[in-house]
Amino acid sequence: MNDYSALRDYLKRQTLPEFTLSFDEIEAIIDAALPRAAQRASWWDTMRAPEEKMPQREACIDGGYTATRLADGKRVRFRKMK
Repeated sequence: MNDYSALRDYLKRQTLPEFTLSFDEIEAIIDAALPRAAQRASWWDTMRAPEEKMPQREACIDGGYTATRLADGKRVRFRKMK
């Protein structure tokens, strides 16, 4: 299992209300390959099944952003939480 604390820390430093990262960019941030499951939209969806504690979702929330995998299956949109 990957450690997503680097992603959390990266998100905490961001000031944009919304931005997109490619899977390659996220892998560079966490210094590890994303699992195949990352290609599924539900793996990123911070609003779906919040009772399921998943480290990548927790990193996004703790970083102050919600995450949504885009339709191209290769990028993730991050939106600052209000």
